[in-house]
Amino acid sequence: MRSPKPPFLWLIGKEWRELLVSKSWWVMLVVMGPLVGTSFISAVRTYAEVSGLNGTAAGVGEALSPLIGVWAPTFSACELAAVFLLPFVAIRVVAGDRQSGALKLELQQGMSSFGRITAKALVLLLGWLLAMLPSFSAVPLWKSYGGDVYSPELATVVLGHVLNAGLTIALAAAMAAIAEHPSTAAILTLTFTVGTWIVNFFAAVQGGWWERAAGYTPAAVVADFEHGLVSLDTLLTSLVLIFTGLGFAAVWTRLGIAVRRRILESIGLSLAAATVILLCTLVRANWDTSESRANSFPESDEQALRKIRGPLNIEVHLAPEDPRRLDLEHHAISKLRRLLPNVTVRYVSATSIGLFEQTSQQYGEIWYAYEGRKEMSRVTTAEGVLEAIYSVTRTAPPVEKEEEIFRGHPLAVAPGWAGTIFYMLWPIMSVIAALVVRRMLR
Repeated sequence: MRSPKPPFLWLIGKEWRELLVSKSWWVMLVVMGPLVGTSFISAVRTYAEVSGLNGTAAGVGEALSPLIGVWAPTFSACELAAVFLLPFVAIRVVAGDRQSGALKLELQQGMSSFGRITAKALVLLLGWLLAMLPSFSAVPLWKSYGGDVYSPELATVVLGHVLNAGLTIALAAAMAAIAEHPSTAAILTLTFTVGTWIVNFFAAVQGGWWERAAGYTPAAVVADFEHGLVSLDTLLTSLVLIFTGLGFAAVWTRLGIAVRRRILESIGLSLAAATVILLCTLVRANWDTSESRANSFPESDEQALRKIRGPLNIEVHLAPEDPRRLDLEHHAISKLRRLLPNVTVRYVSATSIGLFEQTSQQYGEIWYAYEGRKEMSRVTTAEGVLEAIYSVTRTAPPVEKEEEIFRGHPLAVAPGWAGTIFYMLWPIMSVIAALVVRRMLR
């Protein structure tokens, strides 16, 4: 007999009740308090010391940003939980129905397979937002210390971790649908996660297309958002991957469909997703939501750079693991790529570490070419790169305005009450809530 509710709402209610009685979700909820507390307390203490607490280096904290100093390390606990805790919760929700036989009841509701998976994903996402409450509670705690909160950059950090959770849920749902047992699904999920770390490792060593691919791994996505950078191609690619993972789960949860047909449908879904992702990588729109504009050049420099119409070619003679190349890429090249569409950067090196290339005269040179003119520099700072570009393009460098200089928000206070809240109150409240809710739903 069908429920009087619409099938989708009936399934939402069913999955929500099952999540509330899930031991794995409550364990994740309890653990999140100490995880966030450790990160937040350590971040605030470091921030205070750099700001001059106890008389250490007064004035150094003038350029401190809460985004990098507090929010990125605090919410990093969410990334850890999304990798090692959330997959088990998601796998239980998706694979549990097959193990208990509840999937047959769901099939009688007349819903599409994608609709069923979407309902489960929405419930899991709501459960994840509740698990993020300790991280959210760090915001009023920081304000009570007198700290500054810049809403756009904080919202960007939250968005990045919600996207990361969505990727984890989609991956775990797909693995739970494909594998016949939850333990197998857990192993496959963690294997895929470790595989993305390997891609990041090869990107750091080899560069090239490995570096391009690593920019769309969950770790890289979270890192961008934690620095206040929203790239439309990354956002769209993440959404495509989420829907692709849910699509795989929908294909493999259909009972009575031949395995051969499901394999063919999975291949077709993979090809369609790859095509869409390729198109997404062509999108160049991006937004720097950080108050300090850490991902962008000063506004006056950006206005001057936008006047450069012709193609600008940069040839860098630095190895992938050379620290100077990392500085150059982070502080200048990445900003140029996001700002100018006609910038071509070519890295040249004979080895990956560059240790034995130091004797070469060309090693360490950075060549800038524009309309037949060439200039060479060895400076890897943003200021040095801009100076070389202005010189080779014959562009007048702008005068830096006083209001463009970020003065920072130093705060030399200890993290009072944080330990009590995260280490004691949150775990106790979570355990009490678990006992009350589980008793009510019996």
